[in-house]
Amino acid sequence: MAKIFHPLLALIASASNNELAKYIEYLKEENKILRARIPGQIHTKPSERERLIKFGKAIGRAIEELITIVSVSTFYRWLRDGEGKVAKKPKGGQRKPREIRELVILIAKTTGFGLTRIVGELRKMGIKKISRQTVRNILKEEGREPVPDRTSDTWKNFLERHKNTLWGCDFFSVKTITARGIREMYVLVFLCLESREAIVSSSTEHPDSAWVVSATEAFLEQTKDRAEKPDIIMHDKDTKFTKEFVAKLKEHGVRTNALPKTSPNLNGRCERFIQTIKLECLAKFIIFGKQHLDYLLNDFAVYYNKVRSHMERENLPPMGLKPEEVDTLPMDQIVIKSHVGGLVKSFERKAA
Repeated sequence: MAKIFHPLLALIASASNNELAKYIEYLKEENKILRARIPGQIHTKPSERERLIKFGKAIGRAIEELITIVSVSTFYRWLRDGEGKVAKKPKGGQRKPREIRELVILIAKTTGFGLTRIVGELRKMGIKKISRQTVRNILKEEGREPVPDRTSDTWKNFLERHKNTLWGCDFFSVKTITARGIREMYVLVFLCLESREAIVSSSTEHPDSAWVVSATEAFLEQTKDRAEKPDIIMHDKDTKFTKEFVAKLKEHGVRTNALPKTSPNLNGRCERFIQTIKLECLAKFIIFGKQHLDYLLNDFAVYYNKVRSHMERENLPPMGLKPEEVDTLPMDQIVIKSHVGGLVKSFERKAA
């Protein structure tokens, strides 16, 4: 019967941790002696690389102490380059330098350009010694078509293109205590995706089309004199977003973008603000009627826009200006202010 296990494997399987360390040290020294007998660089085959990656990846960072056939940086590059799988060499000449290949793929992925535009970008940067056929081969090896990508786009790219003038809006409801018992009050929020500024409507018990249009008019009035006016309003398919709502925005040159059903993540920033105002403000109060609710909504919106720090704004408020940097501040130069009826505090520099 043929041997199933190599004697070395049987030895390792029965060894203690201390013995394994000694075995490894011996094998390392033996490997150094053998490597010293082989002059120059050792070129590995694709199948050999796959074997080295398979066993090297399993031992993690310990590979840095063991590997000798190539440098540690080369081994990690094999991992980055698709687990060591090497693309087939294109016909018709030698491969271009790795930097050129990476640049061609970067242009294709970033822009969606086709063959001609990619060659044009290379020429514009002074890279002349690369033919259209070579660029075509590089794209084919990466599984990309050499024609322009005119159909696909990503939600991230859409948001990036329009972020300065793109606003999201959504409704939320709040329970209030009235003379007629507990009532559900509705609020409409508009949020700028770039600055994170929030504009909150007054509340209503009856969110009909007339109220939605009125709240939209108030939002348009508040933003009409800005250098970057709202251009697109995205919203879900709530039935409260009526055709009158769309018509009012269109009347002021603002487009609407109705989001697919069951996709709250597409308007996640607006949803996050609603969570913030509920958890940090409304949940802390027993709310008595519309007037009390509107006061809290307005007060928190002012605090949120002008005072509250925001990680996505480099810890500045949505409507705040970047302060002059200092190493420290004397205590007598710091002012503590209260907001939303003393619910939250903020620390600010004393005005000069």
